[in-house]
Amino acid sequence: MSQKNVVSIEDRIPKLKQARKKKANRRLIFYLSIFFTLIFIVIYLQSSLSHVHEVKVSGNYYLEDKAIRDLSEITSEDNFWSVNIKQVKKQIEKHPEIKSVTVSKTFPTTINVAVKEYHIVGYVKQDGKYYQLLENGTRLDSKPLTSLKGDAPLITNFEKDTYLQELTIELERLPRTVVAIVSEIQWNPTEGNPYKIRVYMNDGFEVDASIRNFAKAIRAYPSIVSQLDPKSEGIIRIGDGGAVFDPYDKEVTEPKESQNEIQG
Repeated sequence: MSQKNVVSIEDRIPKLKQARKKKANRRLIFYLSIFFTLIFIVIYLQSSLSHVHEVKVSGNYYLEDKAIRDLSEITSEDNFWSVNIKQVKKQIEKHPEIKSVTVSKTFPTTINVAVKEYHIVGYVKQDGKYYQLLENGTRLDSKPLTSLKGDAPLITNFEKDTYLQELTIELERLPRTVVAIVSEIQWNPTEGNPYKIRVYMNDGFEVDASIRNFAKAIRAYPSIVSQLDPKSEGIIRIGDGGAVFDPYDKEVTEPKESQNEIQG
């Protein structure tokens, strides 16, 4: 064997020591990194850095942001990681105006609350006060109003909840554009028709209709009115057989004799 290829023990020992030293240093750095990372996490979790800094509310129209934040019961003292999303969702959904809630977290300190509210389909008048009527038929008796907001029709004279519930279903089926032109709906039952209602429109016309299939019938209203003189005043009677118009200035003795047919 050539002496050039022989490495003496004296030459190898320093290299082995250096390699072991590098390996030990790397191991020390690794353990120190873990140690300081754990210390940082403990300090972070115990400090205000990990607290909730913001609760973002979206999707609400009727309820104010503050009301929803209060329902969530989340405060700036709560730890971001300890906030129970399922529990927050359950608490907010207890409110009768809330249909559904989605709660999520955005690192590092934000809680997102996206709500979907029940639509207000009308305002029920009773004892001089107004109560919001929701699309699910719930009347908010705990929140009486002294004045109307004008975003839904006034509902009067309904003495039986059965008919009010049926009207609620029909109103929810209507497009918002149609609901916007309805001013008041008055229960006007007769001996032969307990479903009869009188509807007062924002453009001055009155409509005689039935609670049953009201949503389908009133959809034709814009088309019906377009065929009338804007200056005329009277009652539009909408039924299964179509629509007819009775002017106020014509005395009505027998409805069929005084009705002017309208193409609906």
